[in-house]
Amino acid sequence: MMNATHSLAQDVILRPAALTDAESCAAALTRSRAYMSPWEPIRHESFYTPRGQAERLAGLLAERDARHAMPWVLADGEDRVIGALTLTGIVLGPFRSAALGYWVDVDRAGRGLATAAVRAVCDAARDELGLHRIEAGTMLDNTASQQVLAKCGFEQFGTAPRYLHINGQWRDHRLFQRILHDGPPQL
Repeated sequence: MMNATHSLAQDVILRPAALTDAESCAAALTRSRAYMSPWEPIRHESFYTPRGQAERLAGLLAERDARHAMPWVLADGEDRVIGALTLTGIVLGPFRSAALGYWVDVDRAGRGLATAAVRAVCDAARDELGLHRIEAGTMLDNTASQQVLAKCGFEQFGTAPRYLHINGQWRDHRLFQRILHDGPPQL
């Protein structure tokens, strides 16, 4: 499922995640931990270790194999992870929908990589999975992420009170969706 690699910038690619990314994911998440903490759940220390990332990736890859998720990583020219995007909760049939989550390494934030990667994931979700829509949520004050979604054709469709437990509290979120096509579902 969706094994293509997409070039996003001169030295950055979007490719399917692999179990071998665990150490690099742990390093990027550790490096970006303080930067991302306002928008992330409080995590156990083991989450930031290669073993913790191997366990997380193994779960995502099992979900991918069951056609319920699709994890990608952003990798630099040396194949180090500098971000990730994941479609979760993939539902086929007449719904053909998924939820999108993403992050970019603190050292690469603000350079348009999230926007390019979200566009590539939307194209792959439409063209390779045949999804009809993708949804995403942001905390009310996460304007940077809201701008990424807007640039990628997402529209706000609601607000969810106390939607996710983020940084120690239940937080309200703005909900966005992008309709990818209006054709009939693939059988």
